Amino acid sequence: MSIKFSANEIRFIALFEIKNGDMGLAIGKGGSSVSKVQRAVDKGIEIVELDEDPIQFIKNCLSPAKLQSVKISQKQSGEKIAIVTADNTNKRIAIGKNGINIERAKLLAERQHNIDNIILK
Repeated sequence: MSIKFSANEIRFIALFEIKNGDMGLAIGKGGSSVSKVQRAVDKGIEIVELDEDPIQFIKNCLSPAKLQSVKISQKQSGEKIAIVTADNTNKRIAIGKNGINIERAKLLAERQHNIDNIILK
């Protein structure tokens, strides 16, 4: 899967390049950095902390849901699947309204770590 970004989009992405654990700096006090970018692009934006570890990345994507476990397995067909376990309350948070959170996590996990699917149990 390839993604093409315009020069403007690359500039906005660069605004949020930070070290792991410095998410608060990217967001800004009271969400000020995010608000500025939203006004500049006239679109809603969401920030997910990137991580080279696919398990931690999936946890970041599904935050603020508290996940019990994330396991990645590979089928004989070569398909990589992340199996996520959460209690009922956190499962609802991970899924999100109309499934938006889990779908976003699936898209980002595929882009960043070649994970074909996320199954929530």
